[in-house]
Amino acid sequence: MTDDQSDDFESLTPEIRSMMGVMLLYWRLDEGFREKDQDLQLSKQEKHILLRLREPMRMGVLAKRMLQVPSSITASADALETKGYLTRSRDPDDRRAWLLSLTDLGWQVRTDIIEEAGTFFRDVSGLSDDETERFAELAGKIRTTILKTGIPEGLDI
Repeated sequence: MTDDQSDDFESLTPEIRSMMGVMLLYWRLDEGFREKDQDLQLSKQEKHILLRLREPMRMGVLAKRMLQVPSSITASADALETKGYLTRSRDPDDRRAWLLSLTDLGWQVRTDIIEEAGTFFRDVSGLSDDETERFAELAGKIRTTILKTGIPEGLDI
């Protein structure tokens, strides 16, 4: 980046600089994750399921946490089950419902994804551990504020 570009960026309002930084961060992370998706042969949706499935849960609960409808994650859950990353079992509280649970292999892949994503985020963002924690707090506040008004149309998770 040249000094002219840096000076121009710094002359923008904090709000515009924040938006531009978040967009550039998203684009760079998305690019890197797409490359990693090819290595793991997992879709973005499948990785998101692995990240969200910390405990056995019903498909409907998982979908709600992922900001989606249950039917939209069924194919990905089927694929993860076929690959040996998760299993389905009857919910003991309601035998009509199914619980999704990670297998040992699913836990290992989930752990690997989290570790790789953390390293990649730190490398791309250049943030210290303290800055990352603060950024996470602020991002959580932004997420909460946005979700109070409803899920954005066309949300691509």
